[in-house]
Amino acid sequence: MRDAVTSLIRNYDVTGRYLDRNAIDSLKTYFDTGMGRVQAAAVINSNAAAIVKQAGSRLFDELPELIRPGGNAYTTRRYAACLRDMDYYLRYATYALVAGDTDVLDERVLEGLRETYNSLGVPCGPTVRGIQIMKEIVKEQVAAATGVEKPDFVDQPFDYMSRELGEKDI
Repeated sequence: MRDAVTSLIRNYDVTGRYLDRNAIDSLKTYFDTGMGRVQAAAVINSNAAAIVKQAGSRLFDELPELIRPGGNAYTTRRYAACLRDMDYYLRYATYALVAGDTDVLDERVLEGLRETYNSLGVPCGPTVRGIQIMKEIVKEQVAAATGVEKPDFVDQPFDYMSRELGEKDI
């Protein structure tokens, strides 16, 4: 797993370049948002179970067919598996948020997900929607806890997972 600094330096090192203005600006942004990212991780850590529960409730309110007979979250076992997966996505989003880099998401979440979801018949759309709902809840909670009105730095890991899952033929 890499963080934003390690990834940036690695990319410049591979090409044998000194850090240019773009690199310095990227580093500045990373360090300027550092405390906010750590505070956001603390908010997520303190409220993870409630975030997942609330996101699951919102998701199933929006898509009630998922919990009806024949739906992918129908039966207690499947419902629990859905919430477990949401918790998994939230935990890894937190790691990526702190690192300022989505590398951990590729390594630990997205690789192999296509095969798993295909074999289980899990639809991607509701998964992506659940991830976006968690992002909305996290942003609300981070704003309330930290006073940061627009914690847009929270978006990156959630949007990355959504984009990657949405673009794959799952």
